[in-house]
This record gives sequence, structure tokens and C-alpha cells, in this order.
Amino acid sequence: MAKSFGILGIVLGIGILIAVAINLNIGFIQLQFQDFYNENSVNAAIADIRVNRVLAMFLAGISIPSSGFLLQEYFKNPLAGPDVLGITSISSLAVACFIFFSQSWILPDFLQNSFISFSAIGGSLALMIVLILFSKRFQNSSFIIIFGFLISALAGAVVSILQFYVESQSLKNYILWSFGANNNVSREQLLILFLFVIAGLFFSFKSIKPLMGSAFGTSYARSIGVNLDTLKYFVIIATSLLSASVTAFLGPILFVGIVVPHFCRLLFNPSKLWHQWILNMILGIFIMLSFSILSELTQFPINIITSVIGIPVILLMLLKQSKNI
Repeated sequence: MAKSFGILGIVLGIGILIAVAINLNIGFIQLQFQDFYNENSVNAAIADIRVNRVLAMFLAGISIPSSGFLLQEYFKNPLAGPDVLGITSISSLAVACFIFFSQSWILPDFLQNSFISFSAIGGSLALMIVLILFSKRFQNSSFIIIFGFLISALAGAVVSILQFYVESQSLKNYILWSFGANNNVSREQLLILFLFVIAGLFFSFKSIKPLMGSAFGTSYARSIGVNLDTLKYFVIIATSLLSASVTAFLGPILFVGIVVPHFCRLLFNPSKLWHQWILNMILGIFIMLSFSILSELTQFPINIITSVIGIPVILLMLLKQSKNI
């Protein structure tokens, strides 16, 4: 089993290297190798944008599948994910409020980016706490999905109301952000995103072992010393940091957090959570880099591509589940 996991990792690693090479060379302008290390090169700025794009996809590929993986394991529902549960929508609402109401503020770019991140993470933390509280009331985990859908609809309605009243420039900024464009991420923004992702991965790491213990039920988990309250808080913090930070800088990237964990369970034994977590990150990086290539080829925003591909996959998952019932 370890051997097959290693082979799978090598294959995906080779795929990632190929996808990185394509991302660095795809675009309207053909770059030379020297453009990536020579600051005086004519195309140095374009090369810098492409490097930032690859780094952004790496961080998104790590964060979003990890967030979906933790939520699915905690709620024991393969359809749980940051977008389906409403986390992405609430993060988007928090970012929208900041964008719409901060136009008159004069802030340095670094502080502006930081406040966007903190608003997104604050909104997702609040929703995750509400979801955890409601999960105790609902015996069927499907109700959590319905609750998340209602929250997403409510957040969308509030954003629509804000769009109706705000000035045109604020609306334009929000629409551009919501497209999920990955070409406008600066190196300073990537640094902030990287710090949030590292913090989220730390809490993810602390959650894996307790999740393994809770897989057989709460009684068994308590009998082997798993602190379920601590696990709950770790999952809340990890998923909020990972999904909201990516949403803040790259826009709402939908359905990746559901689809990637599903594919990982098909590729490898789902009971080995450590391997599953690592595989989610590796496959997530490959998929996000592939989506970035499609985005450059089609000139479609990346969140449109994730929706076009993700929605049919989730429909197939639902049909498969209905046959197994």
C-alpha cells in the first residue's frame, strides 16, 4: 500500500512539474529563460506575474482541498465543503462589505490586503461556529448541507442588495475580485496568504490524529482520549484560515474542496487519513495548476472553470450515492 502511494505521489509530482512549466510559458508573449531571473529584461514584469500565478495556484491547491477534506471527515459527509456549507459565501460577503465601505479609506496596500484577509477569515470563523452549534441539533448530516445552502443564498441576497446601492467603482472592484482572477496577486499578497496557509496547515496537522480516533464514533473517541471539543475548535480554525484566506485574495474558487477529496478516496484507501491529507494537497496543486492553464487558454475566470467542471462531478457523486442507498 505504501508502495502504491509512493508511485501515485511520483506520478502526480511529475504532472505538477509539467503543469508548472506550461503555466510559466503560456500567454500572449513568449518568454525566454533569462526573463525569469534577469530583472533588467524587457519581459521581467510578465515573468514575475506568471511566477506569482504559479505560487498562488500552489497555495490554493493546498488550502482548498485540505479544508474540504477536514470538513468531510468531521461531518462524515462527502458533500461537505467550504462552498457548499456556505463558508465561501460568507467570506465573500465579508470581503464585499469591506470593499464597498472602505473606498473612502486611505490605506497602504499592505494594510488593505490584510484587512481583506481578516474580514474574510472573521466571517468564515463566525459561520463555522454557527455550523458546529447547529450540527448538534441535526441528527442527519444532510441538514447541515441544507443549512449551508440557505446561508449561501442569504449571503448572496445581501451582496445583491449592497451591489444595488454602492457606487460603480466599488461594484467594479468587487466583480473583478469575484471572478477569481489569479493574475493580479502581488508578491506581498502571496506572503500574507502564505502565512495564513501555514497557520491553517498547523491546525490541520493537529486535527488528523483526533479525526482518526473519531472515525469510529464519539464513544470510541472518548475512550481513547480524544478531546472532541479541541478537535471541533481545530477544525473550525483550520478550515476558516485555509478557505477564507484563499477566497480573500483569489476570489471564491468553488467546488474544488468537494471534488478533490472525492477523487482522493477513489485513488487511495480512505481509512489512511494521513495519506489522504497529503494526497489531497498534491492532487489539489495539480488540479489548480491545470485549471490555471485552462483559464489562460480560454480567458475565462478561474472560478467559472471550477464551476463548469465541478458541478457535473458533484451531480455524478449524488447519483452514485442515491444508487447506494
